[in-house]
Amino acid sequence: MSHASILHLTDDTTPGGVMRVIDTILSSKYLAKTGKHRMAVVENSKLTLPKGGVDVIVSHLALNWRNFAARARLRAMYPDTPMIHVEHSYTQGFVAQKVLNKTRFFSMLRSAFCLFDRVVAVSNAQKDWLIRRDLIDEDRLSVIHSSVDLTGFETLPKPATSPRIFGLVGRLHEQKGFDIAIRAFRECSGLDLRLMVFGDGPLRSELEALAFCDPRITFHGHCDDPLEPMRSIDALLMPSRWEAYGLVAHEARSAGRKVIVATTDGLKDHIQAGATNVHDHSIAAWKQAIIQATQTLDKNSRNNRSNSNMEATRFESDWKKCLSSLQ
Repeated sequence: MSHASILHLTDDTTPGGVMRVIDTILSSKYLAKTGKHRMAVVENSKLTLPKGGVDVIVSHLALNWRNFAARARLRAMYPDTPMIHVEHSYTQGFVAQKVLNKTRFFSMLRSAFCLFDRVVAVSNAQKDWLIRRDLIDEDRLSVIHSSVDLTGFETLPKPATSPRIFGLVGRLHEQKGFDIAIRAFRECSGLDLRLMVFGDGPLRSELEALAFCDPRITFHGHCDDPLEPMRSIDALLMPSRWEAYGLVAHEARSAGRKVIVATTDGLKDHIQAGATNVHDHSIAAWKQAIIQATQTLDKNSRNNRSNSNMEATRFESDWKKCLSSLQ
């Protein structure tokens, strides 16, 4: 497949994990051996393939009833072109909290997945949910953990003491549960403790109001450099209400930072890799987790660093395996 033309489709170019994962694939010298990887942006469900055609289409597109006809039309236009879909979004947690008509939603996913030769889950937890809900046959499903170039994270100095500076990194949205972490942090005593919030989004004003009068909590907006938050913090908090994988947890582990996550969806994969889990989304549970973190130096950080490089290599080899399965 070294001369194959592989086209990655996206309909969301906003800064975030999906675009960074695609950029990682496009820039990988290892994956360049599998073919020529290119990206095309689908706007208003309209797509024109490059001249000369493509050998494989990889969808990073959103799936819903509104664009189902466009996805079906793509399949009909290129019936002999192998197609892969990467499911970056939907999880058990998302469905539980945001989907009212679950029967209708599951019908959409099953129908959409049938349009593709292969579907990629971005975490083992997501894979298990897809199989458990009978949304796709296991033999058509691959697991490829999202990843990026971790070299810069691995070279950051490791915190020398137990965490004093905690971080929230990501879009300021209901999904991320930052309101939980802010409320919990405000209940923690300690003038030397800090909570730094990196990101922007629709809940910024609400979260700033929630943190009001606590000078230990600061908002830093979106950072173009993903290394900047990790340089600034000792520990990462991820109280997400749903999360397909949680790329920032992968980066934090690579940087030797303590990672504290909810037992939600793909975050369970990070728990298996050494992250500390919080058993529920209550303020009391997250307060306790923060306090315990301040009292303990994370002895597993260095091990997490060494594992991250292995996982980055696995990301590339898993993509090669997935592409080879279409031959």
